[in-house]
Amino acid sequence: WTRQRVPFGSDMSGRQRLCDKRVNDIAILAVRHDQHAIVARDLQSRLKRLGYSVPAIACSGEEAIAKAEQVKPSLILMDINLKGKIDGIEAARQIGERLKIPVIFLSAYDDDSTVTRAQGLKPADYLGKPFEDHTLHAALHHFFSRNSLEP
Repeated sequence: WTRQRVPFGSDMSGRQRLCDKRVNDIAILAVRHDQHAIVARDLQSRLKRLGYSVPAIACSGEEAIAKAEQVKPSLILMDINLKGKIDGIEAARQIGERLKIPVIFLSAYDDDSTVTRAQGLKPADYLGKPFEDHTLHAALHHFFSRNSLEP
């Protein structure tokens, strides 16, 4: 896993979006621990600027599972540290078993036990927080390119 990625493209301000219209059809479920809705909305706004649809935001593992079942997104951005009875790793495990939806983990935690637990699920990626838009863009582009959903 890489903690930082090389920026993709030369302009990450949102003006140079991915050119394939299919990107707008890719739904991403954002799952954030942040207690303030404004931080979760910021991630949603950043994803929308990059051209992605974000039909739902969840703040707990249980809510993430329910929204994933409802929305059936193409990808989930999952914070590892979530409020509720289960953390992001356990929520991702359950979603993977039930729905086979890939996950990119977001975390400020990089201790060995957390990383080992997360790696065991074979996530699409693992982004250390905080991260810049270009890092998020590169991770998403790499994932969707690998899975033939983006140009």
